[in-house]
Amino acid sequence: MKNIQLIISYCGTRYCGWQIQPNGVTIQEVIINAIRELTGETVNLIGSGRTDAGVHALGQSANFLTRSTIPAEAFYRALNTRLPSDIRIVGSRERALDFHSRYHAKGKSYIYKIYESPVDSPFYSDLAFHVSRTLDWQEMKEAASYFIGEHDFSAFMASGSSIKTTIRTIEEISFDKKGDLYEITFRGNGFLYNMVRIMVGTLYEVGYQRRKPEDIATIIKSLERSQAGITAPAQGLYLKEVYY
Repeated sequence: MKNIQLIISYCGTRYCGWQIQPNGVTIQEVIINAIRELTGETVNLIGSGRTDAGVHALGQSANFLTRSTIPAEAFYRALNTRLPSDIRIVGSRERALDFHSRYHAKGKSYIYKIYESPVDSPFYSDLAFHVSRTLDWQEMKEAASYFIGEHDFSAFMASGSSIKTTIRTIEEISFDKKGDLYEITFRGNGFLYNMVRIMVGTLYEVGYQRRKPEDIATIIKSLERSQAGITAPAQGLYLKEVYY
């Protein structure tokens, strides 16, 4: 028996998220089917966490147990021949039998992309959040600094989660500009359901001068989702990396 870890990149536009569900095709389902076609086994593919419909990944992590004799380092190439072009395994390796992609993760990083232009781009419509007015990025950067550190992020969590604690640590938030495309990168020890999208939506409101940067501290202390901003659209979000 071997425990294989996969590092997965995907465009989530055509899928109903990561986790298998009865009402649509998911990333997890497609990869499990590819593994079955390759090995003849129906495996339990354990992801580091869910991504919602329309959300993308550069480095999702997942693992599964197999009795296949295929070398661990060869799985990614073999699986890619059986996967659609919008899902790619970018690496594979053998892990200890007790390795668990979710429970052993020490942190994650996400990228959120915003396309700032009077007219939306057909090339970014499914890959970034389009805003037609100029945002005040300096104010947004100042506002983002209030997220750094350990906080109770209840105000930045969507309903529907059954986690034990809402306390998380944000280690770093960085901003990068590539033409009209802006990227905000978040790194932390964990993220609540829709947390990044709600943080971005709140920063967006700061950028439109509907809120002040220092309002972030008040929102965090409130612990109330109603006090935070909108949930930014799914298509701008990318799971960048999972840390172990």
